[in-house]
Amino acid sequence: MMLPMRDTWKAARVGLLVVGGLIAIFLVYQFVDERSDSGDGLNVYALFDDAQGLIEKSRVVIAGIPVGYIDRISLEGDQARVDIHIDDGVALFDDAAVAMKQVSLLGEQVLVINPGTQTREPMVDGDRLRVISEAVGTDDILHTVQEVAENVRQVTEQLARSFGTDEAGDRMENALQNLSEALEGVNRTIQTNEEVVQRTLANIEETTSAGGPALVAALENIQQTTEQVRDIMDRRGPDIERGVGEVDDAVASIRRASEQLEGVLSDARVVTDRTARGEGTLGRLTQDETLIDEVEGVAEGLGDIVGGIGRLRTIVELRSEYNFLANSFKTYFSLRLAPREGRYFLIQLVDDPRGSLRTTETVVRRSGRGPEANQEYQEIRTERTDALRFTIQLAKRIRFATFRFGIMESTGGLGFDLHLFKDRLEINSDVFAIGIQEFPRLRVRAAFEIVNKLWIVAGVDDALNDSADFFMGLQIRFDDEDLKAILPFTGGLLAGSST
Repeated sequence: MMLPMRDTWKAARVGLLVVGGLIAIFLVYQFVDERSDSGDGLNVYALFDDAQGLIEKSRVVIAGIPVGYIDRISLEGDQARVDIHIDDGVALFDDAAVAMKQVSLLGEQVLVINPGTQTREPMVDGDRLRVISEAVGTDDILHTVQEVAENVRQVTEQLARSFGTDEAGDRMENALQNLSEALEGVNRTIQTNEEVVQRTLANIEETTSAGGPALVAALENIQQTTEQVRDIMDRRGPDIERGVGEVDDAVASIRRASEQLEGVLSDARVVTDRTARGEGTLGRLTQDETLIDEVEGVAEGLGDIVGGIGRLRTIVELRSEYNFLANSFKTYFSLRLAPREGRYFLIQLVDDPRGSLRTTETVVRRSGRGPEANQEYQEIRTERTDALRFTIQLAKRIRFATFRFGIMESTGGLGFDLHLFKDRLEINSDVFAIGIQEFPRLRVRAAFEIVNKLWIVAGVDDALNDSADFFMGLQIRFDDEDLKAILPFTGGLLAGSST
């Protein structure tokens, strides 16, 4: 059965429109791709001892503002060479420096550049950036732990040599025996020189008799001094008691610390002995090469997983639009997940009052008498109802343009975005619902950031069909930095509500 000429022409127009749109998107993509490969800007490099966490095409920032990207990561000698492309218009000077910094809520690594002193000579293509700091790696941590374990082992061995052997006990016994013999010698010396001691005491008695008045005067001075000391003690008694109490507390704390240290050293000796014998988890880890290789493999796998999560960036968007002809509001809730720079997944829920379109065809037969009796005609009815739709798309940004494809409002569709004026102006175009209506549904939207995080939007929806409508609305957009500020406040509210 052949289609009528009118239906054939409609199908041809739809096909021509789709082909023309694909050709236009391909031409824009080619133009943007050529622009992305142009040599504008400055190309420099830096040498890192460890470049873990960095990936190609990651952003490079100055004072938190993106100014370029990592062009390539390669090996140069025993160091990692990172080639960096700096955007045109950004100047670096010969004392500029670069550092790695974690900026995302989950640990995203970027390169932060200090452009240097403006009075110095500017850098040219091929110059090398000075590295001022690097992230601490797992090897550094393991090396520090090894040094601590070695120090503990030396301390325990010294204690064992001093107190833990029979030889040390013999030396202690000999020392006590020598002290006892010395006391006995002193006693014999006193008994032998008894007459000398008596004469010495007689001389002391004569001296004290002759110097009695002077001794009395000295005692009086001592009495006066003690009275003065007593007065001082009475006036400063509380302060002295408090000081004595603090000293007692300090002595008690020192005693407790020494007891704890003794217990720790004893436990450390047990642990080091078991480790040396290859017992326990740590002992097997230091002795079993196969187990060491397995642990290193697990650590590398965890490092890859954590690195991927750390680079994930989250952007949340809420937009509401008023359709003038339909006299209704359309609401969007969007979530962008960006695993790397220039690429993201778009997940969107849409509350559309015109979301569901249903078309019914009815054949009506007239009854009765007259010339119009028993005649038939076809009646077509189109109804729109409110519906909740979803969008899942993969997006790729190249310079100032973004290309999207996937599911658009529960139908297949394509998208194309332009970012102008440092991303403050966005122009979005969507084509979807192909084959459902006479022409595909074409939506064009312009959004401008009037203040930080707040956008005003306007555009036209379903521009190719008779149901075209104009809309205007507002949009709020926030990312990881805003989530870090919101989460502590949200936790406080939840804790307060639970009490």
